[in-house]
Amino acid sequence: MLRSSTVLTALTALGLLFAGSASAETIRFGVTAGPHAQIAEALVPVAKAKGLDVEVVEFSDGALIDPATNDGDLDANGFQHTPYLNQQNKDRGLAVAAVGSKTVLLPMAGYSRKVKSLAELSDGAQVTIPNDPSNLGRALKLLEAGGLIKLTPGLTFNATELDIIDNPKNIKIIPLETAQLPRSLEDVDFSVITSHFALSAGLKPNRDAILVEDQLSDYFCLIGVAEKNKDAPWVKTLVEAYKSPEVKAFVEKTFEGNVIAGW
Repeated sequence: MLRSSTVLTALTALGLLFAGSASAETIRFGVTAGPHAQIAEALVPVAKAKGLDVEVVEFSDGALIDPATNDGDLDANGFQHTPYLNQQNKDRGLAVAAVGSKTVLLPMAGYSRKVKSLAELSDGAQVTIPNDPSNLGRALKLLEAGGLIKLTPGLTFNATELDIIDNPKNIKIIPLETAQLPRSLEDVDFSVITSHFALSAGLKPNRDAILVEDQLSDYFCLIGVAEKNKDAPWVKTLVEAYKSPEVKAFVEKTFEGNVIAGW
């Protein structure tokens, strides 16, 4: 399910017993493959210069990262936004805290192989969106921002299809697993896709999308640690390394505006 960017020796494995303690100089940092892993690798030398060794651990299944952080198999993570973390803590009984908010934004955006603008969507158009709770509501809010639907006033990420109060084009909303959304473009009229999966499929929000989340989004990512470790000295060093000029320059050069640094 996971692969480390370095091979763990017996000595390193023994050292994991001390990871996460206040005196730790080596930490394990969990990320998903793709942009988050790339950014994590960029922060490694910055953290090293500050006296903190960061071992990047890449997961194919992001749902495993918070439990691993909560249980001490990881010391920190950097892959999720606040609504997702809150949902994980609630559903799984975890105690993972945000210590570095507003790291990067992977904008959610809408794409189509069939039309070039929202105005061209026909009555009854099929629209796919993420089916996980924290991103489903996010997608609905984006559709509302694009004028395709209207939701009950005051709702944020907790919106569901039941909260749609106006749907002038009678669009048919189809929730799918997030990884399936890019592939669904061949069969539907429009799809709302998180940038993590869009970029992996060769789709760029600032080039290919016809509807894009703005930079006032509540879905900037964060750094998460177990609640008991949030005041450990290495946490401050990790956050400073992540939110450094070097990492910001890497994000801007590598992703060309398709991943946005929040500092």
